[in-house]
Amino acid sequence: MNSRSLTPDFSVSSQIRPEDLLSLADKGFRSVICNRPDGEDNGQPSAAEIHAASKQAGLGFAHVPVTSRDVSPADARKMAEALASLPGPVFAYCRTGARSEALFEAARRLTAETPKTSNNARTYDVVIVGGGSAGIATAASMLKRRKGLSIAIIEPSDVHYYQPGWTLVGAGVFQPQVTCRPTAQVMPREVHWIKATVTSFAPDESRVILADGSDATYRVLVVAAGIRLAWEAIPGLTEALGHNGVTSNYRFDLAPYTNKLASELTSGRAIFTQPPMPIKCAGAPQKAMYLSCDRWLQAGRLKDISVEFNNAGAVLFGVAAYVPALMEYVKRYNIQLNFETKLVGVDGLARVARFEQKTPEGTKIIEREFDMLHAVPPQVAPDCIKTSKLAAASGFAAVNETTLQNPTYPNVFALGDGCAASNAKTAAAVRQQAPVVAVNALAQLEGKPLTAAYLGYGSCPLTVERGRIVLAEFSYGGKITPTFPTWILDGTKPTRAAWFLKDRVLPWVYWQDMLKGREWLAAPKALAATAQQKA
Repeated sequence: MNSRSLTPDFSVSSQIRPEDLLSLADKGFRSVICNRPDGEDNGQPSAAEIHAASKQAGLGFAHVPVTSRDVSPADARKMAEALASLPGPVFAYCRTGARSEALFEAARRLTAETPKTSNNARTYDVVIVGGGSAGIATAASMLKRRKGLSIAIIEPSDVHYYQPGWTLVGAGVFQPQVTCRPTAQVMPREVHWIKATVTSFAPDESRVILADGSDATYRVLVVAAGIRLAWEAIPGLTEALGHNGVTSNYRFDLAPYTNKLASELTSGRAIFTQPPMPIKCAGAPQKAMYLSCDRWLQAGRLKDISVEFNNAGAVLFGVAAYVPALMEYVKRYNIQLNFETKLVGVDGLARVARFEQKTPEGTKIIEREFDMLHAVPPQVAPDCIKTSKLAAASGFAAVNETTLQNPTYPNVFALGDGCAASNAKTAAAVRQQAPVVAVNALAQLEGKPLTAAYLGYGSCPLTVERGRIVLAEFSYGGKITPTFPTWILDGTKPTRAAWFLKDRVLPWVYWQDMLKGREWLAAPKALAATAQQKA
C-alpha cells in the first residue's frame, strides 16, 4: 500500500486489504472510499469485504467505482456526494491511487463550480459550532443515545488541547505533548467534520455562515465556540510574551516557558496577574503562582523572591468556603495580595508592568518592575457570537441557565466557555453540561418537552503545592457541591487525594470518558425533579 496525502483531509493509495483498516483508523482516518470495480485483478478484495472491515474498524465507507482516469461528470457527482456525506479525513484507493486522485480533483472542481448559496447547503440534524471539549463531548453524548444522527462539527483546528493540563506543564509535572492530540483522533467517527471558521449565524433561517462564504443548515444548533483570549487588549503584552520573563499558562506554547522561568529564577520580583471576570478557569492564575512558590520554597530560594498577586477582582476566590485554606498558603509563601489591580500594559524590554489600581482616593496607574511576569489576558465572547442574534447582553450565547436552550430560538443550545450562563467556566462544568444539551437537543429534534437540567456545577482544583490540591466544587450561587463525602475528600482542605485526581484520574477521564460520551458522575439531572426541589 503506497499512500500519499492530497490535502490534510484526503489521501489516496494503491489497493488496500481488510487487515489495513484498523491501522487506518489508528492514524486518524474516519472514512474509506473504494474507486475500483470488483474483479479487476485476481485476489483483489471485494468492495463488500472492505466495507465489512471498515464497519468493524468504525470507519465510514463508500463505493464509487471507475475504470479509467477519464472521469465522467456523473462519476464526479457521485464522488462529490460521497465526500460530502462521509466524515473526514477520507482515505480513497484504487489499483495505484491514480483514479482516486482524478476523481477527487473532478469532485473538487465540480464543488467549486457550484454556487455557494443556502439552497445548496447540506442540512444536518445537528450542527455544532466548535470542536473543543464542549462540542465533541456533546456530539459523543448524542450519538451514544441515538445512532445514525447526522451531526456536523465546525472546527478549524488540526490539534485538540487538554487545557487543564497546562497548569501542570508550567510546573514541570506534565510534558506539553500529553496535553494535545490530533483533532481527527478525538472527533467522533460518525460526525462530519467541517474544517472551517464560522463568521456569523442566521438563526431565523437555521443557517451557519462560514468564512469561505458557504453555509451549513441545521434542525438543531449547538454553540460551543469557546471564549476568545484578548491578548491585544493589554498594550505590549503580545509582543512581550515568551521573552524577557513574560509568560502565561493560558497558551500551550508558553506553559513550558513558565516552567523554565520558575526553575531558573533565584531572586527578584515575580508578579502574577488575574484580569476581570469572566475568564476560563478562574483559579488558574493563582495556581501558577502557588506551584512556582512551592518550587522556590523547596529550593530555599523563596526568601530572595518577592511575590505579588495583582487581581482585578476584589476577592481571592469567588466561593468563600475555600478562601481560608488558600490564605494559609498566601501566608506560607509571603505573597503580597493587591486586589482591584488590573494589568493594563507591559514593557517587555524594560521589564516593567503597568497596572490600574483602585484606591480610596480614586484610580491610579502604578508601574512595577519584574523578573518574572505571569500574565492572564482579558477574555471575551467570540465575534461571531457577540455580533449575532444569539448573544446575551454580555456578548456570550444566551441560554436558559437550567436547560441551556436559547430563550428566543428553541432549536439553539449553547454550552462551555462561550455560553452566557453564570457558572464558572471550567472543563468540569462542560462535562456536566454536555449530557444536558445532548438530552435536551434530542428532545427538541423529536418535538418533545425538555427533560434535563444543569444546576451550575463547576470545579476548580486549586494546586496549592506540588502534591496537594484544594478541590473547589460549587454550583450556581456559590453553593458547595462536593462529589465525594468529606471522609473521602474534604475539598475545603489541601489533600493528596485531590492531587491524585488532577494528576492521574482527570486526564484519563477527559480523553477516555468525556470525549467518548461516557458520563461517569455526570449523568444529567431530571428537569421535573429540579423544579420540584426549587419549589
